[in-house]
Amino acid sequence: MTAPRQLSLNAFIYPSGHHEAAWRHPWSSPERIYDVAYYQEIGRTAEAAKLDAVFFADGPALHNNVKPNATSGLEPITLLTAIATATTHLGLIATASTTYYEPYNLARLFSTLDHISRGRAGWNIVTTGTDLAAANFGLDKHPDHAERYARAREFVDAVVALWDSWEDDAIVLDQASGVYADPEKIHQIDFAGEYLRVRGPFNAPRTPQGHPVLVQAGASNDGRAFAGKYAEAIFTAHQRLSDAQAFYADIKGRARGFGRDPEHIKILPGISPFIADTEAAAKKLEQEFNELTVPEYGLAQLEGIVGISLRHLPLDEPIPVDLFDAAGDVTDNGKSRLQVVAGIVQRERPTVRGLLHRLAGARGHRVFAGTPEQVADTIEEWFRNGAADGFNVMPPYYPGGLEIFAETVVPILQERGLFRTEYTGTTLRDHFGLPRPDSRFAPQPALAR
Repeated sequence: MTAPRQLSLNAFIYPSGHHEAAWRHPWSSPERIYDVAYYQEIGRTAEAAKLDAVFFADGPALHNNVKPNATSGLEPITLLTAIATATTHLGLIATASTTYYEPYNLARLFSTLDHISRGRAGWNIVTTGTDLAAANFGLDKHPDHAERYARAREFVDAVVALWDSWEDDAIVLDQASGVYADPEKIHQIDFAGEYLRVRGPFNAPRTPQGHPVLVQAGASNDGRAFAGKYAEAIFTAHQRLSDAQAFYADIKGRARGFGRDPEHIKILPGISPFIADTEAAAKKLEQEFNELTVPEYGLAQLEGIVGISLRHLPLDEPIPVDLFDAAGDVTDNGKSRLQVVAGIVQRERPTVRGLLHRLAGARGHRVFAGTPEQVADTIEEWFRNGAADGFNVMPPYYPGGLEIFAETVVPILQERGLFRTEYTGTTLRDHFGLPRPDSRFAPQPALAR
């Protein structure tokens, strides 16, 4: 008999919380966002709840809207290494850009994290979406969307080849004969593409997971094609069940098209829950946070996310729907988040202030206000109806927002048989139910005649 399907749940760590005004609320701790102990405590909370992983976003630039929001520029791979020392099972997923790293350096960083954590690392692959980064790396301009994805495909191929370049049994460790490793089982990769050249071999053996879990978050047409070929977990943003179902079916189909098992790609939408004893109290809490927002910050965020300015419109008048006519559908590359926002405008006809409040909670990810049972209900509904394999949980405020989710929602999911009560493995692949990949250089079994 096959084991019942189980949710995957990650805690998406965002300095003070995912609501843009969280740092102004007394329940958050913005004075601690550069304190490593703060993140270690969050990691221990996530591990006590048996969550699959913590996840960090990252970008190699300081955004221009730092004045009205608390932001942390800590480098996530180093920070996750610190969390690794404070936990034993929790997965550790960090964002790193294929546009602004080189394959060998990045391969070393994630390989080291996977070794240090004994197999708990994951790499969230991004191409970087902001022009602000280019000048920090001596470039006149940020590469365009198509070029970034072309480089990303080469980048991932090169990095995985480096991780594979030692066969699993390359280390002999024969002290009597003086043989540490078998050079015949360590391979140059000689990767040569249009954008990248990497000779190899790597300077460290394969990690406990074979290689770190490959995670991706792009939902444009290029992003979906990339995910179908490479991703083992996908973070995505959807407001409605039907949209999430369509995305889920599309990605699973693309995986099949690449000859992959669709069960080996986990689709994890974001959800940002305001939780209270009653639905009214949860909605009041959300309103309390929204009233702390700074419109100038929200307008700048909107421009950065979707490329549309609403500054010329009065805050308390409805947004003209035709401003979002260029959103198109998912076949328009690079517009996935614009389509999410356009959908909100078309369905709800919000004022500018209303839209800013809708996006303040999680930058276009789904915000849900309700009781623990209601949060569990919506998670179960999406999970059972072909919309999600789990969720990237985005607490509106830290640390309490994760604590209340862990203390009230997780037990309900456990009682329903949807989520583990104990870890059944030690690696992130174990938690996600993913196989350990073989080295591409390992001898292949002979075909039966």
